[in-house]
Amino acid sequence: MSEHFGTLSDGTPVYRWTLERAGTRVRVLSYGGIVQSVEVPDRDGRTANVVLGFADLEGYLAYPEPYLGALIGRYANRIAHARFPLDGVTYALEPNNDPNSLHGGARGFDKRVWEVEPVEHGLRLSRVSPHGEEGFPGRLQVTATYSLDASGALRFVYEAVTDAPTVVNLTNHSYFNLGGPGSGAASGHELRLAAARYTPVDGDLIPAGEPAAVTGTRFDFRTARKTGSGYDHNFVLDKGVTAVPEEVAELHDPASGRVLTVATTEPGLQVYTADHLGEPFVPCEGVALETQHFPDSPNRPDFPGTELRPGGRYRSETVYGFSAR
Repeated sequence: MSEHFGTLSDGTPVYRWTLERAGTRVRVLSYGGIVQSVEVPDRDGRTANVVLGFADLEGYLAYPEPYLGALIGRYANRIAHARFPLDGVTYALEPNNDPNSLHGGARGFDKRVWEVEPVEHGLRLSRVSPHGEEGFPGRLQVTATYSLDASGALRFVYEAVTDAPTVVNLTNHSYFNLGGPGSGAASGHELRLAAARYTPVDGDLIPAGEPAAVTGTRFDFRTARKTGSGYDHNFVLDKGVTAVPEEVAELHDPASGRVLTVATTEPGLQVYTADHLGEPFVPCEGVALETQHFPDSPNRPDFPGTELRPGGRYRSETVYGFSAR
């Protein structure tokens, strides 16, 4: 089911689609592939929206920086100094996070209007990113399928092909607050990660040095504990890259009983505690759990590769499951 949600300044209409299955209701915008809301029940059966968002299009246009619920590309996270080498050529990108490129540049996938068509229990979003968009090489054909499975879990499947060598790293940027609207900060949520290492960063949040062990540090979430604050870091998932999604994280809100599980094919998980969201949100009101390849991988041959070449196919799958206890 779709409805008109607003109109961009150039006259382009934006639509909102609603998916509902097994007690989960999800609303998705054609603008930015944004997940506007995810409504699920707590331990007492009371339903609430568990992701941060705005009630109207104007909110997203006026407040784009947090990337609330958006589809991120061509490259999620940061690329150092807004450039990378590929096949002997250095490509210059949009330095929108000076001096780095962040989340695909000033007009990444989060600020584009996507074609949307219904599929069984879901939606297929698609667009063509032309060669040179935000500095990235290759004409990239992208599809992102959002669907609800029989348990009410929200599944993302990203696929892409290119006509020239390029780099690709796609994710969803939802901020979760399992307590629902008005419940305050999510820093009391309990997080568990299947990650024995993380990537230390420099002052610009670019990976510095080799992945480090979490043992004895504040990055050790192998046993569930409160998320707290002060995190915007990539965790190196123990499983690495996999052909099918494997569970890597659990987020639990003791107050409501709601539980979020994350399963993915990706090798990394960016945990961002949103310390500085700004108005209208309170600090740490949501926790972003972004499945991805590592930040700055195009400049780090020691990291899992993000190159895509003609004849190949990029594919990434992530499943957010919901329950209560």
